[in-house]
Amino acid sequence: MASILAYLPFAQILVSFLIVACVLLQQRGTGLGGAFGGGDGSFFATRRGIQQKLYLLTWALGAIFLSLAILNLLL
Repeated sequence: MASILAYLPFAQILVSFLIVACVLLQQRGTGLGGAFGGGDGSFFATRRGIQQKLYLLTWALGAIFLSLAILNLLL
């Protein structure tokens, strides 16, 4: 059990770097301005290919990071 506790912070750091990399590799959307009417919402594109894989990987890494954080709090 003690060996798991020693590696949890390192696992969280690694997953956080992977999340940042996935977010930076994704294409830009309309940005925050589109939420307040500043962007042109007439063009809607679906994610395909590598963009969809990056999107899903980002969500999966976020879930892993959240799980590691909760596990770190409980142990």
